[in-house]
Amino acid sequence: MSLPVKDGVRDWFAPLVPGGWMAWSFPGAMFFLTIFALLSLMAVWEYASPGGNPRVGILRFETTRGDRLFISLLGSAFIHLAWLGLDGPSLWWALALSVVYAIGVFKLV
Repeated sequence: MSLPVKDGVRDWFAPLVPGGWMAWSFPGAMFFLTIFALLSLMAVWEYASPGGNPRVGILRFETTRGDRLFISLLGSAFIHLAWLGLDGPSLWWALALSVVYAIGVFKLV
């Protein structure tokens, strides 16, 4: 699938399927594909090493890998929403902060 071209330049935010039932833009599609990829990788990891190694971290309750993924995704959503409200639509720094946050959650929680 290629991105739509407008005036000789790729239009990253144009609908991928003109007149489709939903206006899938490239960033929106990448968001959902990333969530799907994370869940798929977590399923493969769980199949290869069952159990998830429950542990008690800094939150003082037992968490598994799936719990830590959920906490990471939830926290990343709040980071992005706060970034949108405080700084505007450029989310690259919010993405970087979310990756650091997710690494911290998987190491410490």
